[in-house]
Amino acid sequence: MSVDSETEAGETGERYGEQACSVIDSLRQIGSQWRLIVLHDLQEGEKRFNELKRSTGANARTLSRVLDDLAEMGFVDRRMEEAAPVATYYSLTPKGESLAPVFEEIDRWADEWL
Repeated sequence: MSVDSETEAGETGERYGEQACSVIDSLRQIGSQWRLIVLHDLQEGEKRFNELKRSTGANARTLSRVLDDLAEMGFVDRRMEEAAPVATYYSLTPKGESLAPVFEEIDRWADEWL
């Protein structure tokens, strides 16, 4: 099942009816490649922007956009440290941390099937 665009997601939701709504809604929030990568990376703990950039391989513009989206949706907290050098730290909220079992299950699935 592909959920690459809002249109496809809407069509998929209509095609599968009410039972799939929670799955489709979840994929709309966390289903992009970069969102999943950042959420998985932050499972290790709080990181600075440049640490996330290095560990995820995302360019600065993409990472900034993804972090803004995840913060707006309540998955990520942003903390600014004003002392020199100025730094921005990112960590998971309880909502983001609650995805840990999902990543563990995907890891188990990948070990068996990939």
